Order: sequence, then structure tokens, then C-alpha cells
Amino acid sequence: MRCYVGFGLLICSLLCTFTPAWGDDGPLVYQGESGPGAGKHIVFLAGDHEYRSEEALPALARIMAKHHGFKCTVLFNVDADTGFIHPGNNNMPHTDVIKDADLLVFGLRFQNFPAQQMQPIVDYLQRGGPVVGTRTSTHAFNIPKDSQFARFDHKYAGEEMKGGFGRQVLGETWVSHYGKNHVMSTRLDIVPEQAEHPIMRGVKDPWVEAGGYWVDPAPNSTVLALAQPLQGMTPDSPPAEGKDPCPGVWIRDYQIDGGEKGLAFTTTYGASEDFRNDGFRRMMVNGCLWAIGSEDAIRADLNTDLVGPYHPSTFSFKGYRRGVKPLDMAGWDTPIMDPEKPTKD
Repeated sequence: MRCYVGFGLLICSLLCTFTPAWGDDGPLVYQGESGPGAGKHIVFLAGDHEYRSEEALPALARIMAKHHGFKCTVLFNVDADTGFIHPGNNNMPHTDVIKDADLLVFGLRFQNFPAQQMQPIVDYLQRGGPVVGTRTSTHAFNIPKDSQFARFDHKYAGEEMKGGFGRQVLGETWVSHYGKNHVMSTRLDIVPEQAEHPIMRGVKDPWVEAGGYWVDPAPNSTVLALAQPLQGMTPDSPPAEGKDPCPGVWIRDYQIDGGEKGLAFTTTYGASEDFRNDGFRRMMVNGCLWAIGSEDAIRADLNTDLVGPYHPSTFSFKGYRRGVKPLDMAGWDTPIMDPEKPTKD
């Protein structure tokens, strides 16, 4: 009898050791140890069709966890049948972890989540939780008019939440492109009056490979940097003819549904390749620290180095790495969205 009991305990122990607590689809968690983020939780929502947020946000999450001590959970669009990451498919398991988040980082585009996945996001916004929004998150949601969440749609016309999540939370919804991708890169020029803002502390020569978006942020926004489209794909490319700079980075207060007020930090950049730039990466780290209320921890020499292998894809519509599950990126040394995986079916 002791033999059978011992064998059963051994099997149970092995199952507990090797079976992920949340199943094969994640969530992916990076647990920091010490730093300004100790005891604080950042949740990242990676789900866009083109700019590879499934690469960029895990890279940022690793930095915030490894170098600054945060617990960072990264959620992805996942194929419900295979468990593979499938950007843009309107399915994002485990949004219930948002209930104890201290910061929510958006990398979404045109999502229409099931009610049980969307509600935790709404609850978070209603309690005024701080928000960071990147690139396509100005048009994070594409929701039918008959949905209970229709007011979050990027084209919502009702006066109570005109422009949806993008306009009312981040400060702008989708307007238009303002620079051709892979032909025009973008230089981010810090507004002189904002050079001493904590988010810009230590930030030098921010430049991104993504083309521009035209925006006109809500009146209560403070613009920190202007985006100058360049005629070329290097930082020293000349300004694109006929394209004056427009806002590319800003902060604001938000409030929805009569809830609590919260802080938002928004940039219309943040594609996978943008994070190779030291200045942009530092700005994003500083922005997260500012939004979560740790601006006193922002130093010009903070460690913003990438953690582990990072070989971002050349961003393109539906150009994601096939056959990758969230937990394939667990740990500090695994590749983020394995570059050996194909980008086509």
C-alpha cells in the first residue's frame, strides 16, 4: 500500500511541477525581484494585426520586470483550438488578471472581445487605473453598435464617449497615416518646454522605424514630443517634404462612465522594430514608471537594456511568427517570438 501511495504522490508531484497553472496558452508572467516595481503588477495587452505588439510588449515587460522589479503579465490574442498566438483574432484569455493590475499597457487594434474578456478592461478603466497606449491602440476596439461595449468603438459617435476608448482614454482615435511605412521613418523631437518632464529624463535622440500617424490629441493633453516624418529609414534622413511635425507622444487625465480619474501616457509609435532605439525604449520605460506613480524612481541612467534575445520581425500586416505559444517566451533567455518560425502559413 505504501508503494502505491508513494507512486501516486510522485505522479502528483510531477504533474504539479510540469503542468502550467493556466494551461498551455499562458498567461506569460515575468516576475521581478527588486526595484521600484516590487509589489506592483503591470499587465500588457498584445493584439494588433501589423506592428507586432506580440514582440514589442514582451520585450518591454522583460525590461520592467528584470531591471525594475515589477511583476509583468503579458496577454496575447490566442487561437482557442491550438493555443498558438494569433494576433488580431478577438480572443484574449485571462483578462481576469487585470483585476489586481497597477498599470495596463495597450497594444491593441480593432478588437472585439467576448464580454467576459472585455469586462475586466472596462472595470479597470472605471476605477481610473493608469494606462499606457502604443501605436494602434488609438483604435484598439472595433465593436458592433448593438454591443454593450459599443461606446469603446473607435468610431463611436455618441456625445457621452465620442471617439471611443481612443479619444476618451488615450486622447485620440484613428485619423490617418502620416508617413509611408518602410519608406519614411520618424524622428521624435522633444518639446523644449517638456525637456525636464520625468518621462523625458535621460531620453536622447528618439527615432522610430514606423511611419507617422496624424493626430490632434484632446485639449487636456500635454504633448511631450512631436513626430517629424523623415524621407528615409535612418535617423539622419531629411524631413519629408510637405510634412510638418505633429504630436507623437503625450499625457493626459481621463475619466469614463462617471468613474474615477486616471492617468494616460500615449505614443503613436511602438512597433516591434521601434524598440531597438535606445531613446524610444527609455521613453517607454520612463512612461510606465510615471503612469504607475513611480516618477521619483526615474533616473537618467536607469537600465533600459533589452533582456534576452530580441530579433524583431519587419512589421507587416499578418506578418506574425506562426506556431508560438505564450509560454514559449517564459524566462529571461528564450527568444521573443522565435525568429526561426515562419511569418506565413
